[in-house]
Amino acid sequence: QVQLVESGGGLVQAGGSLRLSCAASGRTFNSYAMGWFRQAPGKEREFVAAISWSGGSTYYADSVKGRFTISRDNTKNTVYLQMNSLKPEDTAVYSCAAGPGVRIRRGDEYYYWGQGTQVTVSS
Repeated sequence: QVQLVESGGGLVQAGGSLRLSCAASGRTFNSYAMGWFRQAPGKEREFVAAISWSGGSTYYADSVKGRFTISRDNTKNTVYLQMNSLKPEDTAVYSCAAGPGVRIRRGDEYYYWGQGTQVTVSS
């Protein structure tokens, strides 16, 4: 089993920045692609960003491209989501996930999920 715990969420003004962290446990962590998803009240969960197991490939939703950056440090078993130029529409619970890295934009392709961390962007 791989356990994922997110942190770094909070309240920020529009235009501000936050960095989310996802700490993983499990000896097979390095073999997984990692993704970030978010879910706002009344909306379906949506893909935000993903990164390959080696960190060599990254992927972003169009809505966050150019503003968010995903990265990972396998020596620390941690994946990050740097969020800049935040907008009120970014408000959501953000969850990290580990999966095989095939259909990386599909939430149902991920094996493990964290509990989520709340990000609230005020206008």
